[in-house]
Amino acid sequence: MLLRRQLIAMPCSLYEIRLIHSGSRRPYPGVRRWTAPQLLDPATMGFLRIRNREDYDVYFRPYAGDHNAGYILVDLDHPAPGVLASLRAQGHEPSVVVESSPGRLQAWIRVSSQPLSPALATRISRHLAHLYAADCASADWRHVGRLAGFANRKWQRRQSDGLAPWVKLIYARGCLASRGAALIECAAAELAAGAPVTGRRSEIQRDAAGWVPHTADDSNALRSLYQTCLKRLRILHHFPDPDWSIADKWVARELLQRGTPVAIVADVLRHGSPGLPRGHADPEDYLRRTLRCAAR
Repeated sequence: MLLRRQLIAMPCSLYEIRLIHSGSRRPYPGVRRWTAPQLLDPATMGFLRIRNREDYDVYFRPYAGDHNAGYILVDLDHPAPGVLASLRAQGHEPSVVVESSPGRLQAWIRVSSQPLSPALATRISRHLAHLYAADCASADWRHVGRLAGFANRKWQRRQSDGLAPWVKLIYARGCLASRGAALIECAAAELAAGAPVTGRRSEIQRDAAGWVPHTADDSNALRSLYQTCLKRLRILHHFPDPDWSIADKWVARELLQRGTPVAIVADVLRHGSPGLPRGHADPEDYLRRTLRCAAR
């Protein structure tokens, strides 16, 4: 059984399961955190397969409360030839690799047997995303990946016959990455020194450096910054017709994490978010709720 092999290669006391509707991108109600035996129980599997047939995508991550469980997801939307060999050669051996859809891979790299702080895990995740040209939008401490044996229901991933592709297990061999400790040491030193994040986030900082005003009077600059964030996070690449409420949260989170003042982030959304207020009865309340969610 593919799922059993995936879990054996990624041991953890609890796993968090998320069900996201492929059309609306809305989560299925409820929080699901299960042990491996609970997840593999026939009743649980039956529940997940029914939801999958109802167009819910099945995602998971090893769970360690408000910390990362020691696993880093590298989402290789456009993997370079020989990327898995490169991971091993660099000492970043994956525990699990799944094919989320034809030509797209997700690698789980275990860098620590102990939980990691969110800041440390995010720093490592973005370093690896930059190193292997992976998806920066998936590079954070609690991002979820695909479970093998379930269908990828995203309409953009449909095959020529209209059917949804299955998530395939490409590789499963539980291990600690041989250079995991070095990744942690380097990330901790960078955090202590306040070093800028490498990769696409630093590109956002450079590209937008002249656009973020000290006041919120330059509407063109605010709109440009919103579009820059969309481009760098590759939101439109993954979601050609996105839920703009979710896109707003991602853009706000990106700006807040690089130190942009809250008032200016609000104005970036106010001026840059397409079609805002989009039918919201109280746009200012919508902005406040979006910023609170992004700050969490």
